[in-house]
Amino acid sequence: MGRLFGTDGVRGRANADLTPELALAVAVAAAHTLAESDRSHPPLAVVGRDTRASGEMLEAAVVAGLTSAGANVVRVGVLPTPAVAFLTAEAKADLGVMLSASHNPMPDNGIKLFAAGGHKLPDEIEMKIEAAVEANATSAWARPVGAGVGRVHDLLDGADHYVQHLVNTVPHRLDGIKVVVDCANGAAAEVAPVAYREAGAEVVAIHAEPDGLNINDDCGSNHIEALRAAVVEHGAHLGIAHDGDADRCVAVTADGEEVDGDQVMAILALAMREAGTLTQDTLVATVMSNLGLRLAMSREGIRLVETKVGDRYVLEELRASGLALGGEQSGHIVMPAYATTGDGVLTGLHLMSRMAATGKSLAELAGVLTRLPQVLVNVPVGDRTIGAAAPAVRAEVERAEAELGETGRVLLRPSGTEPLVRVMVEAATEHVARETAERIADAVRVASPA
Repeated sequence: MGRLFGTDGVRGRANADLTPELALAVAVAAAHTLAESDRSHPPLAVVGRDTRASGEMLEAAVVAGLTSAGANVVRVGVLPTPAVAFLTAEAKADLGVMLSASHNPMPDNGIKLFAAGGHKLPDEIEMKIEAAVEANATSAWARPVGAGVGRVHDLLDGADHYVQHLVNTVPHRLDGIKVVVDCANGAAAEVAPVAYREAGAEVVAIHAEPDGLNINDDCGSNHIEALRAAVVEHGAHLGIAHDGDADRCVAVTADGEEVDGDQVMAILALAMREAGTLTQDTLVATVMSNLGLRLAMSREGIRLVETKVGDRYVLEELRASGLALGGEQSGHIVMPAYATTGDGVLTGLHLMSRMAATGKSLAELAGVLTRLPQVLVNVPVGDRTIGAAAPAVRAEVERAEAELGETGRVLLRPSGTEPLVRVMVEAATEHVARETAERIADAVRVASPA
């Protein structure tokens, strides 16, 4: 990967790192790279955003860039990232653009790009776009004039199309289930409560009043304390938390216990195998998934395939092998039969559908997986590559792996979007995991001081 694109598109502090000028340049480069080569008709782009105030500014820049390259634009307004991917495919557009920094705090924003069909871009295409931006090639391309300049249209019923699509995928209605949904004051605020209600659930929505500044502010999938309290207060069967752009789903039980993406994948994998839809009896997860998931799937006779961190890599493996379910511990769950990318609301619907079909509580269903204690330390560094690859750091990792043996594991990786090295350790006890992770983190700090 280059310096512009991280694990999930371009991301940075809006109007500082991610400026309107950069957004415009990325849009122009994306239009020229992804639009149909024969140019027999003007390329078509779908553009959406989450609720961040800076999204209005960046949307204007992206639309200007696309239209200046001759692309027609359909603006869909505030919608989840998976909705933009869905509408990109439904409109047979050449590309889709989502302005969001997902779970990041409000000052950040980002640009996520989709190719035709609503699929995330492979590394090589992102690198072409980045190279064009860095070489300032956007100024060298011929600019259309007159009738060649792109036009802009607004799609007013995109949310309705998306919600109907989601509800139509549910194998068993949700009647009798009461759910609290934390919308993170983000893109899920409108569609998630509507989708859950239309599928039959009784819904209590919290953090569903975005004002442009409060997205992910002590709420959503990274901050589930308020959700836990609301589930108990309202006597709900479960709670569901989404992130700012609603491509994640994290749940809590009726007692307020967290159910993470690994547990959700285990529940859905068993449901799909029972229904005969789990292709090759195989689940795809990243190297960050808990060792408990591997043990549970092995016990149940389900094969687990691992990828690099990032739902894009899960997606690539799913598509390449024709598989039906994959995801990340963070709550990005991908079901290719219904979506081209991780979809938090879709995941929530199918999780509750399994509860309704079996009559079991979420805690009972999640019991299929016993999580090993897992400690993640994010270490600020001056250079994330040096921090992860220094000989002293590698020696400390090898020492830890020898000590843990088959009772745990170590994963060390530089962040794709921030100046951090992530140290993850799993062990038989919380104490051992914490002690080992801090020891490795100390080595990283010495190797590359922040």
